[in-house]
Amino acid sequence: MIELRNLSKSIQNGPRTVEILRDITLTISSGQFVAILGASGSGKSTLLGLMAGLDTPTSGEIRLDGTPVHNLVERDLASVRGSKIGFVFQSYQLIPTLTALENVLLPMELNGGASDAGRAGHLLEQVGLAERMNHYPVQLSGGEQQRVAIARAFANQPPIILADEPTGNLDSNNGHLVLDLLLERNREAGATLVLVTHDAQLAARADRKIVLSDGRVVEDSGGVAHG
Repeated sequence: MIELRNLSKSIQNGPRTVEILRDITLTISSGQFVAILGASGSGKSTLLGLMAGLDTPTSGEIRLDGTPVHNLVERDLASVRGSKIGFVFQSYQLIPTLTALENVLLPMELNGGASDAGRAGHLLEQVGLAERMNHYPVQLSGGEQQRVAIARAFANQPPIILADEPTGNLDSNNGHLVLDLLLERNREAGATLVLVTHDAQLAARADRKIVLSDGRVVEDSGGVAHG
């Protein structure tokens, strides 16, 4: 479902080249729940951003569900993101001027499809927000906002869900609830889930753990580490 081949990412900092990711080769199977761990600065969020097509690699190849995305122009990338990827951010990234229901409807509209208020409402019901659909983000708690974000991630029924520290801004109770909902929705949809986290307990629930250090894979519980 996700293939990375000899993937590297570097940036220029004045005269210096900073290597963020170094020659990473990974294959993530359809339906797998993968946790990516590592210290701050190890390259976790950069790797997730590359998988999502939110950033471009310095070298190497990325394929999502068989589609090469490493060399696509932004318009084509946006189309792939809209149809293949649901993203859950640590900071929720809800549109403040839209209600919970409208936030879930937004990916459908951006993807050029018909708005399906019934499906959006059902997704919000599934995450326990049936009574909060017409509330704006400012009227919702952090845990509720993240639940809206989970519902939004599944709006277009994507085959891949990417989550960057989805429980990082939540207390432990809300964090566990959000993770349970994410896994429940993911199992139901049969999607591939890749989650970046610092939380070892959360990672212990994954099918596979990939640990990064200094931009390299140093441990891979579900395969051979490359690079």
